[in-house]
Amino acid sequence: MRLNRYLASAGFGSRRGCEELIRTARVTINGQVCTNLATEVSDDDFVKVNGKRAVAEKLLYVLINKPRGYLCTAADTHERRTIFDLLPRGWPRIFHVGRLDKESEGLLILTNDGELSLHLTHPRFKIEKEYEVLLDRPLEGEAREKLLKGVRIEGGRAKAELVRVISPTVIRVVLKQGLKRQIRLMFRALGYEVKELVRFRIGSLHLGEMRPGEWRFLTAKEVAALKSPARETAGRAPRRPVDSSAHRSSR
Repeated sequence: MRLNRYLASAGFGSRRGCEELIRTARVTINGQVCTNLATEVSDDDFVKVNGKRAVAEKLLYVLINKPRGYLCTAADTHERRTIFDLLPRGWPRIFHVGRLDKESEGLLILTNDGELSLHLTHPRFKIEKEYEVLLDRPLEGEAREKLLKGVRIEGGRAKAELVRVISPTVIRVVLKQGLKRQIRLMFRALGYEVKELVRFRIGSLHLGEMRPGEWRFLTAKEVAALKSPARETAGRAPRRPVDSSAHRSSR
């Protein structure tokens, strides 16, 4: 891990602020002053800042199948259920990457890796997110073309990258944008109501066979694939059978 990232993870400020600590010779590694910003460190190194030991948080990468009715927030003043109620207590601080609204469900990534979060959410990276949508009535061909060309919603102009009709009222939608409630508002602008919405893919990561409320850790291979510019594949359907590698909250 790059030294400035390690220090930021240990709570010594922003990465830019930690770079200043390194430049001004206030950081030692295994007893030696380090001023090289490109230095890589591991958990086996003994790092200090102004004589104080620096210990980086363990990075966690979690995939959760968010159920309907849960909020994407760390705390709710009305004591409603949140996605963090589904996870074990005592973990390092983690945060959700993007969000799903209360009535939506499906694939959600939680992590304390800021770089991965930025890569998955910043518009310049154009990461695909794929959804299955149940509408209140059959989708007309003209509406499909408008979704692909773009429609004006609250928050800006929204467009789909792919719209695939699975049945008259079941639609697959691929987005590269991340506007708030984008899919629901796009269909509403065209006179449709979304009855159900499930996200089953982010980049190369698929929801697979996890049931709502289950979670699992991502593998090192999956994390590396999410961070890479590898080609994304669309079209695998969300499935709901039990996955023996997943965990289900007992709460």
